[in-house]
Order: sequence, then structure tokens, then C-alpha cells
Amino acid sequence: METLYHQTNKQIHEVQSQMGQLERTDRDSVHLLENELQARIDQIFNHLERLEILASKEPPNRRQNAKTRVDQLKYDVQHLRTALQNFQHRRYTREAQEREREELLSRSFTTNDADTAIHIDENVQFNSSLQNAHRGMDDLLGSGSSILNGLRDQRSTLKGTHKKMLDVANMLGLSNTVMRLIERRATQDKLIMIGGMLLTCVFMFLVIRYLG
Repeated sequence: METLYHQTNKQIHEVQSQMGQLERTDRDSVHLLENELQARIDQIFNHLERLEILASKEPPNRRQNAKTRVDQLKYDVQHLRTALQNFQHRRYTREAQEREREELLSRSFTTNDADTAIHIDENVQFNSSLQNAHRGMDDLLGSGSSILNGLRDQRSTLKGTHKKMLDVANMLGLSNTVMRLIERRATQDKLIMIGGMLLTCVFMFLVIRYLG
């Protein structure tokens, strides 16, 4: 498990480093970097599934610590996936706005100056409204993504808490069994001691009576 854990942790740090290159990558190559990051994130999630299985097979005294380490890796890679999705959404929106601006500039206007001014005003108003709508959608998607991530994190936390409670319950059950065995053995030892004392007293009494 340790080898896979350190390998996965290293991959997460490498993805974090590559995420910083997204803003500096030219628009013709950025989608290639996005695809590479998405593939690496998917691979990390596959490793996490294996790590969860391995953590559940750890000895009881190390199992909870192993699960906590895996949960931390999962939390880190979920944030990386969300950051990549937000970047892609911003890029799609920016490219759509650029296409709309180019289409607007390439339209042919009438030769009449008054009509041309009217068309320009209408197009400017339309483009402004469209940009406002895009910004509103960005805000809504960002809020929705944050809410979903919060719910996902809460679910993971609740699952971890439930597993901890089960582990504690199992440990308590084991401790109660051991205590009952100890108490039973102590009772048996006490009875053996009392019986031995009684036999000794009887033996001494017989010796004194018949040999004294």
C-alpha cells in the first residue's frame, strides 16, 4: 500500500504543477494539456479506489490512519478536478464571446448612415446583454460547483465518521469480550485458592488429631 500511496501522492503534486501552466499555454495547445490533465486525474481516482481496498485490509491498529491518508488524497484530487472544470468553462465562454465579436464585426451594414448607427447600437446592446448572461451563468455554475463539492466532501466526512464508529464499536466489543474472560479466570482462580485453603486446613486438622 505504501508504494501505491506515495506514487499517487507524487502524481497529485505533478498535476498541481501542470495546472499552473494552463494560463500560460497558447490557445492552440491548451486543449492538449487539458486532455492530459484529465487523463492523469482519472488515473489518480483509479489508484484511490485500489488504495481504499488496501486500507480496509490493514491491521486494526493501522486501518484508521490508512483510511484518513487516502481520504486526504481524495480531497486534494477532487479540488484539482474542480479547478480544471472551472478553467475549461471559462475558456469555452471566452472563445464563444470572441466568435460572437468576430461575427458582429464581419456583418455587412447598409450604406445609409442612420440605419448603420441603429444596427450598431442594437448589436452592441445585444452583445452587452449576452456578456451579462454569460457572467450570470459563470456565477451560477461556480456556485453550483461549490455546493456540489461541499456536499461531496460532507458525504466523504460522514462515511469516514461512520467507519470510525464501526471500528470503535468493534474494538469495544473485543475489549468487553477480553474483560469477561479475565473476570471469569479471576473467579476460577479465587475458587481454586479457597478450595486449596480448605483442603490444607482439613489435612492439618487430621495430622494434629491422629499424630499429636
